[in-house]
Amino acid sequence: MIFITGGAGFIGGNFVHHWFERLAKLGLPPEPVLVFDKLTYAGNPLTIKVHLEAGRATLIQADIADRDAVRAALAQHQPRAILHFAAESHVDRSIHGPGEFIHTNMVGTFCLIEEARAYWGALPAADKAAFRFLHVSTDEVYGSLSDTDPAFNETTAYAPNSPYSASKAGSDHLVRAYHHTYGFPTLTTNCSNNYGPYHFPEKLIPLMILNALDGKPLPVYGDGLNVRDWLFVRDHCEAICQVLEKGRLGETYNVGGKNEVKNIDVVTTICRKLDALRPKATGQYEDQITYVTDRPGHDRRYAIDPSKIEREIGWQPAETFTSGIDKTVQWFLDNTEWIDSVRSGAYRDWLNTNYQSRVA
Repeated sequence: MIFITGGAGFIGGNFVHHWFERLAKLGLPPEPVLVFDKLTYAGNPLTIKVHLEAGRATLIQADIADRDAVRAALAQHQPRAILHFAAESHVDRSIHGPGEFIHTNMVGTFCLIEEARAYWGALPAADKAAFRFLHVSTDEVYGSLSDTDPAFNETTAYAPNSPYSASKAGSDHLVRAYHHTYGFPTLTTNCSNNYGPYHFPEKLIPLMILNALDGKPLPVYGDGLNVRDWLFVRDHCEAICQVLEKGRLGETYNVGGKNEVKNIDVVTTICRKLDALRPKATGQYEDQITYVTDRPGHDRRYAIDPSKIEREIGWQPAETFTSGIDKTVQWFLDNTEWIDSVRSGAYRDWLNTNYQSRVA
């Protein structure tokens, strides 16, 4: 069994689906997963419902900062690996309330890795040698790039610019320290911006799709020229699987999609795809674009150099931004039941809090 923190969230939930699909394609039995998730606003058991109902996945609702709960889960389920996805992950939320980010991303990671180290230390020799702790992180720990700077690589100095990225940087440092101090068998991945199915609707791509369909404004920060490297979430999941299998202990692997796109171009691309797939009665979706005041400390550009993971592991992204955004838009058009399940009052209140004061 593998132990997945945050497995009901966006990337973690996609990983659960990818895990079982991958094993089936390889002709291997469905190794079960334990999903350990606090089920905050972005955690949705419906994302992995099919696997929970089939008995392939087990869900424990608990906080990674609850050491008793982590200890009990490890003792009961005896996993061979821990994949640590659980994190508070939205920059805007971290600006409004940084305390939760420190609690989950730093204190939670500390509690988890302490219990994991104790569990690992008591394993029989063969199981101890095979055990892995894979920490999933972000390119935002590296800070911001100019238009001409080379892409981030694994030796780029950390320079986080938001409470979110600072808290993730802290968790990265903890994981590194536990390997070097205790010999704990860690692996770390730092990914670029993910997108795809099951993405919580406050993030850029799903927000633009759903606001467009609802006839609402499409809020674009600042001048819209901030650049992100977009990584289709299933490509990311495959990279994690391969790092888990073949990664060198104590190493970090940057995972990027090789798709640098300006935010405004992301939005106009979505609008044009919706024009073709779900045309409006009058006008075009681009008519709904509204520029709003930029957020504080908005990093200008992120870009990942994935040369190391390509060279050492053999992973490369399968999707271009064009093919990935096609799949993403279609998924949101086809899955209204899941979308309705996450559009709670708290979700609407958050959007009002974040964007209402920014309308320019």
